[in-house]
Formats: sequence, C-alpha cells, structure tokens
Amino acid sequence: MSAPLEDVRVLDFGKHVAGPWCAALLADMGADVVRVERPGGGDDRFVSPVADDGSGAIFLECNRNKRGITLKANAPEARGAVEALVRWADVIVANLPQATRAAMNIDWPQVQNVNPRAILASATCFGEGGPYSGRLGFDGVVQAMSGAVALSGEPGHPTRCYAPYVDFGTGGYLALGVVTALLERERTGVGQHVEGSLLATGLVMTNRETIERQVRAVDRQPMGNRGQIAAPYDVFATRDGHVFCSVIGNAQFRRWCRMVERDDLVDDARFTSDAARADHVDVLNSIMASWCEQRTNPDVIAGLVAHDLAAGPVYRPQDVLDDPHVQAIGQLADVRYPGTPEPAPIARFPLSLGDADRVGPDRAPTVGEHTDEVLAEAGLTKIDIQALRAASLV
Repeated sequence: MSAPLEDVRVLDFGKHVAGPWCAALLADMGADVVRVERPGGGDDRFVSPVADDGSGAIFLECNRNKRGITLKANAPEARGAVEALVRWADVIVANLPQATRAAMNIDWPQVQNVNPRAILASATCFGEGGPYSGRLGFDGVVQAMSGAVALSGEPGHPTRCYAPYVDFGTGGYLALGVVTALLERERTGVGQHVEGSLLATGLVMTNRETIERQVRAVDRQPMGNRGQIAAPYDVFATRDGHVFCSVIGNAQFRRWCRMVERDDLVDDARFTSDAARADHVDVLNSIMASWCEQRTNPDVIAGLVAHDLAAGPVYRPQDVLDDPHVQAIGQLADVRYPGTPEPAPIARFPLSLGDADRVGPDRAPTVGEHTDEVLAEAGLTKIDIQALRAASLV
C-alpha cells in the first residue's frame, strides 16, 4: 500500500518542537513536507548541536523526512514567493504568534485569500482571547502553569519534567487536527484554521487533578516518585541500580503480597483499596524497598514479571539504546546526517496503520538544501529564484 498522506503538500514554518513535530508526523505518513527557515538556518536548528554544521539533536528528530528551503518570509520583497508556496501547499504549519504570521503573509485571512483549500495549523503558548495571549512561553512555562510542576518533585522543590511533553503533545494534537481538516475538506472542498496552544495541551494533561480539586476539594501535594493513587508505587533502589514499580488494583496487590511473602497484608484494613493503600504508601513502599535492596535489578524485574506486575529498570540514554527489546522492535532507526560522527537514532512514527507504508525515517535537510527545487515546483522561474538570491532573501 502507499503511504496515507503521500499526495499532501505541507509547508512547515514551525519553530522548535510543536509545529515541526506536527509536520514531522505528517511526513512520517507520507506527506511532502517542506521546512522553511530563514537564510543561514533558524535558531532552533542549532539547539544541542551534534553535527559539524551545528544542527542539533532536536532538529534532527523533528525534521526527519522533510525537504528544506530558506526564505526570508517576512520581507516585503518575498511576498510573491510566499504566495506561490501557499498556493502550492495543502497545509501550512506555523506555531508562531499571530502578528508574526501576519508579517509573513501566512495568517488565516491571508492564507484563505490566496488558497481557499489550504489548511493552516497554528499554535501559540497561551492561545487567543485571554489576557496572556500576547505573552511568550515555552514548554516549561506551561508545565508550571498547568499544575504539573507543583505536584512533581519533593515537597518544597517543584520539579519540571525533563521531557518536553507539552511541546510534543501539542504537535500531536495539531497533526490530528490537520488530518481531520483534510477529511473535512474532502466533503466541503475548503480548508480551515486548526488552532492549538501549549496551555490547552498542558490543561488536558493535568485535568484529573483539576477535576479532583473542583469536585471534591482534593488538595494533592508533591510526593516525589511515590504513588498518589495506589501503592506500593515508587522508584526503588536495588543492589546495582533502580527500578520503577507500580501496583494498582486489588488483584495486583494480592500478587505483590505473595511475591514479598506478606500474605497477611491482603486483609489488613489499611490496604483494602487503591485509595487506602495510597494513604499508607510509605508503609508499603518501605516493605518493597527492603525486598528490592537485597536483589539486583534483573532479579527484581524477574520477580515482578513472574507475578504479572508492572515494572521497568531506570535507564540512562545509553541503556535505552542497548535494551534488547528496544532494538528488537526497531523503533529507533540509525540515520546518518552529514557531519555527525555516528548515525542518529531517530525515533520512527510510533503507530502502524495496517499495511500502510511508514516513511523513512530519512535525515533532516541541510540549510536550504532544496530551495531551488521547491520554489520551481511552486511556479517560480529561474530568473525569479536568482533575483531572490541576489537580494539575500533565500
């Protein structure tokens, strides 16, 4: 079978993670995605550099399977080129402030005027309409303002999650919105504006806690890695490392009691439900800690697996690369980018759709690698492109 989105053309004006990740997911499913950077490369290309040209790890991840062009899109002299690209595209992705999109001639009224069938996917930090709409913000700001940071870490030490889950979550939601808009376009023949925000995504992620708070006035407090909804639940030290274990539900609790040879706990009034066990998490975690500290990581994992309990070792990045299951499922594909001393282990699209083809992953583009090729496809002549080069607009 062919890739599901192979006839869809996408312009990616994104920055950092949310927009580029949305476009990367579309590329993974076959869309022809063109990453647009300013001449010389955008700032986000050079975060955490791993290649000789300065391209960074997050850029290689979020821009796989794309072609790349340079264009000073906010320059008045580039307006014709931008309009040609918008006419050429099915989807325009831009996680940029509204004023910036307008200056680049890719805000919704401008896109709709040039190409009524186009879909604009945009995202900002706080969304439109509220008092914070004009503010700058990133993943960590929203982790903090959604309540996640206050409930993470130990008391008195609010802790941000290392992985930028708000950024990636927003990109995923945007990609879902784009696919939905493409389906709707099949029915109506016109495009639409798909809008997201980091804050909206963060509020989805912490909705359980806001529901608890408003409905039952529950006042959760940070507890480190200890469980808030069940127990035993924590990161436990072993003789040679650490493991994470969570026991949820009465059936699992009975199996855990059998494993640690404490069947007397099954009928203990303190441990009759997940909520009750969470209230006594320190008691149960202490028992589990004593059991783990006498054993190695492999022995602890083997014991938990044998009793059908959830567990995993606490890995460093090299451990992830070395794990035999990670290697067996082929989720990380070695991709060589020019000037990297080793191939980059790029994560594949995380879903399979029956027999549909998953694309690549192929490497991210170098700065301006496909500029002439894409501009020609969009209808610009060689003279047009030479003029853009002479004016340092590409």
